[in-house]
Amino acid sequence: MKKLFRKIHLWLSVPFGLIITLICFSGAMLVFENEVMEWSRRDLYYVNKVDATPLPVGELLDKVAATLPDSISVTGVSISSDPARAYQVTLSKPRRASMYVDQYTGEVKGRYERAAFFTTMFKLHRWLLDSMKPDGGIFWGKMIVGVSTLLFVFVLITGIVIWWPRTIKALRNSLKITAKKGLRRFWYDLHVAGGMYAFILLLAMALTGLTWSFPWYRTAFYKVFGVEMQQGGGHGASAQTAKRGGKHSFSPYARWQQVYEQLAAQNPEYKQISLSAGSANVSFNRLGNRRASDRYKFNPRNGEITEATLYKDADKSGKIRGWIFSVHVGSWGGMFTRILSFIAALIGASLPLTGYYLWIKRAWKRKTSPKL
Repeated sequence: MKKLFRKIHLWLSVPFGLIITLICFSGAMLVFENEVMEWSRRDLYYVNKVDATPLPVGELLDKVAATLPDSISVTGVSISSDPARAYQVTLSKPRRASMYVDQYTGEVKGRYERAAFFTTMFKLHRWLLDSMKPDGGIFWGKMIVGVSTLLFVFVLITGIVIWWPRTIKALRNSLKITAKKGLRRFWYDLHVAGGMYAFILLLAMALTGLTWSFPWYRTAFYKVFGVEMQQGGGHGASAQTAKRGGKHSFSPYARWQQVYEQLAAQNPEYKQISLSAGSANVSFNRLGNRRASDRYKFNPRNGEITEATLYKDADKSGKIRGWIFSVHVGSWGGMFTRILSFIAALIGASLPLTGYYLWIKRAWKRKTSPKL
């Protein structure tokens, strides 16, 4: 049986190994994107001075709206519990556009722009730098990433079957990496022990990552958890946009400060409160589903909260979607699991390379060994 699994492991690893390396490496580079960006652009994400009281949300957003061209409007604002973090104001276009504003002075600090390095890593991780065809043709990059990730699951499982030791003593030896017995033994230990250490996290990241690659897999994955996928609609539907009115028109942001204060008072341990036209989200700095949030609807005219949907009462599909993301990026357990996921992804990137080395060395040894 192990002989068959060894052949499957080799046949899948050799043609797809380099692609797996690129997927794992680029994924590792994205784990700490936010921290790197905030460290390198602190002037954008943080205010220069924390005053006693920030400007009212409505007044602040009116100031921002006045600086925008008529074709662009403010659609929302995200307010952190950290008083030193600038407010993030979202815009109607382009897609996912936003800017950071000093909530104490009203100064627009600048627009959010994803660094070129992280943009490249994201495109490499998801699509191998390919892009969707305007004519609806085959999205080859996405398909290759999906197929490679699916095969990576089988590579991981066959690898564990091949190298799983029969005794506890052998298991302990298999988990050791030594550099004192030559280069080949070092690469062998790195391949075997590294794969065993990172197996669970790599398998979890691969299985969750496949939900972004294949609709059939996503449907089956959700069905395992008792959730039927619905076509269209859902939380991904287009959000209502707060349009700027004329000089004497009603400000769509007039009651947002009232709503923010009420939600902040009700949720003293909030991490971030996001407001948009008639709706609000309150997220918390808790372990588990990092996208978990309580959702509210309010009357823009008087600020009255008309509906509340707490995360504990949310539908299963929304919860699973958040858990998939949290497990995939390793954020479900906070900084500790993110560090583990970063290391596991780097190990995953090294496994095909060490495997190639061992395979080439073995093939070369067979070719040069004298025949009896």
